[in-house]
Amino acid sequence: MSNVNVLFLNASLKGSDQDSNTKVLIEEVSEIMEKEGASVEELRLADYNIKFGMQPDMGNGDEWPKIFAKVKEADVLIVGTPLWIGEKSSVANLAMERLYASSSETEENGQSIYYNKVGGAVITGNEDGAKHAAASILYGLSHIGFVVPPNVDAYWVGEAGPGPSYMDTDRDNEFTRSHVKMLAYNTLHLARILKENPIPPEGNVME
Repeated sequence: MSNVNVLFLNASLKGSDQDSNTKVLIEEVSEIMEKEGASVEELRLADYNIKFGMQPDMGNGDEWPKIFAKVKEADVLIVGTPLWIGEKSSVANLAMERLYASSSETEENGQSIYYNKVGGAVITGNEDGAKHAAASILYGLSHIGFVVPPNVDAYWVGEAGPGPSYMDTDRDNEFTRSHVKMLAYNTLHLARILKENPIPPEGNVME
């Protein structure tokens, strides 16, 4: 069985010195992946100085290149985000823009650097917006070259209005638990297939 490297980009607005509901849900996915033999790492993006812009390295202390080096090593990339005003976080949007900025980079066979990598999404928040955020993240990843398996948007949302966050619940939502499993198993399964049978370059090399 091929080893799979999984990278979670946690786009919480909080640094790692604070609790994160998104991290809690990420950990539930990670636990399954690690039991299945995957190597898993989570980066809290708010801990890094990530510049705005559409270059791989924006200079002036930009720390995105450190993150991108790990993206290039990953077989599975999962973007985790909280919901604010029904949208993915500004940090998640920034990460997607910076990923897009390197989408013209190629591997030795001329394909996009993101080819044969698998994408997914983890989302937490109050009220609504999870499916909208998932659609944005998963389409964005697919558009730049990632492969997106079925049912790889694990999410939890609370009731309308102010209320408990994910960490404040018993975390026993059947729908969320089922999607955590599908996200973990489906991304790993497809990543292993692609490691053994990568997408051939015929017809889809970068010009």
